[in-house]
Amino acid sequence: MKYMFKSLMIAGAILLASCSSQQSLQEYYVDNSENPNFIVVDVPASILKMDAVDLTETQREAVESLRKFNLLAFRKTEENAGEYKTETAKVKEILKNDDFVELMKINSQYGKGVIKYLGDENAIDEVIIYGDSKDKGFALVRVLGKDMNPAHIVQLIQAIQKSDYKGEGLGEIGEFLKG
Repeated sequence: MKYMFKSLMIAGAILLASCSSQQSLQEYYVDNSENPNFIVVDVPASILKMDAVDLTETQREAVESLRKFNLLAFRKTEENAGEYKTETAKVKEILKNDDFVELMKINSQYGKGVIKYLGDENAIDEVIIYGDSKDKGFALVRVLGKDMNPAHIVQLIQAIQKSDYKGEGLGEIGEFLKG
């Protein structure tokens, strides 16, 4: 009995040690969904209205691999500048996780960002786009799909540019991303 109890204790300790204490991106979204400094929008990929757009076969494959987008944005104000600093540090720490593979860095007049993905390079399940501006705040977009291909990301951006999509259906976050 003593041996069995000791074995269970060791197994429990190993199990607890193997569980990551780092917050996941999904948990971060959920934890901040009620925070008034955040804008949260979940939208289906169909909102892009790509059916009527003349796409190449590769662009069509890229669009068809999408399921939905989860958008989370923190609008920075003078009053929440301290929280902005804390939240950007949290997001950057989450994105340091080895499970995220960096696809590219973004450095523009609007701010800095990164595009990362989760999954196998031939079958991506999630693309993460993070960008922040010291003046406006930050945006975190999770693009969820099935067997997305990294090469298709560029094709997807080109397809969206071909469409008439102007951010309809995104409400407040569309205004945030434009402004």
